[in-house]
Amino acid sequence: MIAIIDYDTGNTRNVQKAFQALGVETVLTSDKTVIEQAAGLVLPGVGAFPLAMQALESRGLVTLLKAEVAKGKPLLGVCLGTQLLLEGSREHNYTDGLGFIPGVCEELPTKLGFPVPHMGWNQLKIIQENALTQGLSEKFVYFVHSFYANCPSEFIYATAEYSVEVPAMIANGNVYGAQFHPEKSSTVGLGILKQFKEVVEHANSSRN
Repeated sequence: MIAIIDYDTGNTRNVQKAFQALGVETVLTSDKTVIEQAAGLVLPGVGAFPLAMQALESRGLVTLLKAEVAKGKPLLGVCLGTQLLLEGSREHNYTDGLGFIPGVCEELPTKLGFPVPHMGWNQLKIIQENALTQGLSEKFVYFVHSFYANCPSEFIYATAEYSVEVPAMIANGNVYGAQFHPEKSSTVGLGILKQFKEVVEHANSSRN
């Protein structure tokens, strides 16, 4: 079972429906015991980084997520959830993040022809291969965001061209992030969620 972290930041139901379309058992929860029992975790989110971190902290989820990741449990961040995986964000004032992946969340630069927020379909460029990037070269996925993960190249697995080269998929060990919305990216996005499910199954079998 995969736990989708519920911290009142929206988009959680769409992510759950996408997994349901794949026949994957999920639960939308902020309950400590349920999260500890889950085989894998998904951290979705839409909105502002500082408010999201405050919501996670108020529910005791920051410490819990760090403990579960330290055990080797796979975690997938989606959109804002991906940004929360970083060390921090410069949205409004600087706010500490979860610190799973080195880097800081920065605002997309405004350039002629590149409005912010960035909304729409963009082509992926695979930088490194991992379990979630298989078969994604030159595929299109759907973005809605105003900030991006400014992180070292070794943690970037796919990018998309916009006003900057946006890290579209980042990872560090058992922690993965997709800046775009897999749940809104048609069959390509469903394929990514399916591959994450397989990562979870492999990690779970290795621990048992």
